[in-house]
Amino acid sequence: MTGAELFGRDRALVGMIHVAALPGTPRASLPVRAIAERAAAEARVLADAGFDALILENMHDVPYLRREVGPEIVAAMTAAGEAVRAAVDLPLGFQVLAGANRAAVAVAHAVGGRFVRVEGFVFASVADEGVLDEADAGPLLRYRRAIGAEAVRVVADVKKKHSAHAITADVDLPETARAAEFFGADGVVVTGTATGAPTDADDVAAVRAAIRAPVAVGSGVTPETAAMLLAHADALIVGSFFKEGGHWAAPPDAGRARELARAVEAARS
Repeated sequence: MTGAELFGRDRALVGMIHVAALPGTPRASLPVRAIAERAAAEARVLADAGFDALILENMHDVPYLRREVGPEIVAAMTAAGEAVRAAVDLPLGFQVLAGANRAAVAVAHAVGGRFVRVEGFVFASVADEGVLDEADAGPLLRYRRAIGAEAVRVVADVKKKHSAHAITADVDLPETARAAEFFGADGVVVTGTATGAPTDADDVAAVRAAIRAPVAVGSGVTPETAAMLLAHADALIVGSFFKEGGHWAAPPDAGRARELARAVEAARS
């Protein structure tokens, strides 16, 4: 598996679209059709700016449920995915928070998504939504096989953001990445401590040296850090910088999106 096979090209720029709060969640205010139309509009902004792939994520659904979400979330994410698929021709991924990895695989399979980003794939951690006490690799990959979704690739966060890892403090980041690869992850994601927080380039380099699978950076990417991170990463996943003011919850800013895409293109060349 290569970065190009996962994300559409080597050293890819991947835009994270945070869909509006979905039905039944505390901040929900829009009908599903409007949610889908907003996601498609953001996808067009990113495609026009030169992004290589997209991920849809339900980040506005705070506070998150742990591992399991209702059918209304799966249905709404599928509707948003179909709208984005109709709007742009880019590789598409899904993430369903928090750690609702089987739901993400089901959505991706229905829509024709290329990959899912998953939490809690190996080892245990304490996240802000609670303890992810069972590694999901075994159940998830069996579920993927059961529904015939082997074409949906799994990209797993390791030592993920918004989590405490004291219970695995004796397992370092490269070893965690090796475990994820051994357990069947098609790629891994390295992050900082929180959404928008910088990812340490040394961490990315250490994971790159430890595994053969593609390595993506999952937080804090800016035009200034793109070249340094792409020296070791196969993809940069960005959900904050291209928004107004660089805040994940703001609307997209086409100028900032183009600025980031230009920096990534310069880093490639």
